[in-house]
Amino acid sequence: KEEAVVMAWDFCRKELDLPAERLSVTVFQDDDESEALWRKVAGPSVPITRLGKEDNFWSMGDGAGVPCGPCSEIFFDTGRADWDADDRYLEIWNLVFMQFQSDGAGGLSALPKPCVDTGMGLERIASVLQGKSSNYETDLFTPLVRAVHELFRAAPARSGADPQLDGFSAHAISDHVRSAAFLIADGVVPSNIGRGYVLRRLMRRAMGFGYRAGLREPFLASMLPVLHQVFGTGPESPFPELEERAAVI
Repeated sequence: KEEAVVMAWDFCRKELDLPAERLSVTVFQDDDESEALWRKVAGPSVPITRLGKEDNFWSMGDGAGVPCGPCSEIFFDTGRADWDADDRYLEIWNLVFMQFQSDGAGGLSALPKPCVDTGMGLERIASVLQGKSSNYETDLFTPLVRAVHELFRAAPARSGADPQLDGFSAHAISDHVRSAAFLIADGVVPSNIGRGYVLRRLMRRAMGFGYRAGLREPFLASMLPVLHQVFGTGPESPFPELEERAAVI
């Protein structure tokens, strides 16, 4: 537990160089141990807030024998005073201390082999490091969003621009195209069950947004070169499967 806290804080402070004065921490309301660990690692000036079970206690499900435990998060202050608190303070790191098992009636006992589920979101931390107010404004998404807007402008059945709807649609299509391409690269095919159904829903939803924007011909595959631009090509790419399975995608 202490190692995970130290690792999370050191990564945010030393590797990402995030200023301590813009970071804050939450812990479960009864988790004295976690608060003491954070205070030891982060120092006396970093705010630590205790939250209830709804926000800071996680369970794998309901019933007896289910692993569960208190949560802890690191938040980053975007500095946007014009935003409400839920948007201004961005959760960038989560730690779930899986140290209990439930008896199904509200009681807890020690988990024989406790563990820590911890990590962060790539797009979210990219938005922080790049000073953007949205994941879709980062360099992970802007080429895709730009490509969708170009498709919209050339759509033959377009009746007129709606900036708000076009923006939302471009974000959704960019996200779904990327997800679908990686699923297919991993061997998933559209179907009516399991992960194939997830892929099918993503593709249909992206197509629907395109249709409402005036697109009448298949367009998802035309965005694959933009995905290659974002995620790289050749032997040095961290995602060679995108290029290797381009024809299938």
